[in-house]
Amino acid sequence: MSIKNILYYSFYALLFLNIFFLSAIVSFQITLKGEMVTLHNLVGKSLEDAKAELLDKKLSIVQSGVLLHESLERGKIIHQDPPPGSKIKINKVVKVILSAGKEKVFVPQLVGKNLQYISQILKDAGLRKGKISHVHTSKYAAGKIIAQHPLPMEEVGRDFRVSLLVSQGQKEKKYLMPDLIGKHVAKVIAKLKQMEFNVGELSSSYYPGLDSGIIINQSPSPGSRIQKRNLITMEVSK
Repeated sequence: MSIKNILYYSFYALLFLNIFFLSAIVSFQITLKGEMVTLHNLVGKSLEDAKAELLDKKLSIVQSGVLLHESLERGKIIHQDPPPGSKIKINKVVKVILSAGKEKVFVPQLVGKNLQYISQILKDAGLRKGKISHVHTSKYAAGKIIAQHPLPMEEVGRDFRVSLLVSQGQKEKKYLMPDLIGKHVAKVIAKLKQMEFNVGELSSSYYPGLDSGIIINQSPSPGSRIQKRNLITMEVSK
């Protein structure tokens, strides 16, 4: 084979190889440029976790804003663009909006206030009534608030439920109701009033064989546990 032919074939071989590699590079770039990935749901994730997840898909992320959110804590993703399930090309940017948390409000001073007015006070402060517990105490009148959680001026999220401890007043003693049947009503009433029991109006009925003013019926019944504020009623003979 002549030198001319050798050079001729060598030229075309090199040309073929150049065209082959050039085509491969162009094809790879076209493939790379057009490669699609499915975007997962990023809502509820932190920016760092979402960034790591998108890096595996050859995507990048950028924060485009911050908004208040009722349920997701500060720093969590509440919105993404494109939305979950979208198919996008690699090397694209995903925009996200982060939560700024709930709107913050201050807890008002509630201790010493009456429970019946608390609902409106809490509503005006952007809060709600939480668990209500009761306890007997001589320091506060019945219905007064004696403790609260959270404490006054503590900063909490809007619509937070405030728990309250409410006074039931001083605990009343309980007494065993005596048997009054057959006793003279005048003496019984005098004794009960002396002890500051609550005595109701008398009723009367004829009862054969008894003098007038003898107790023939009573309420509460003998042996019942009563407090001084409970009404005691009696029926007497005429």
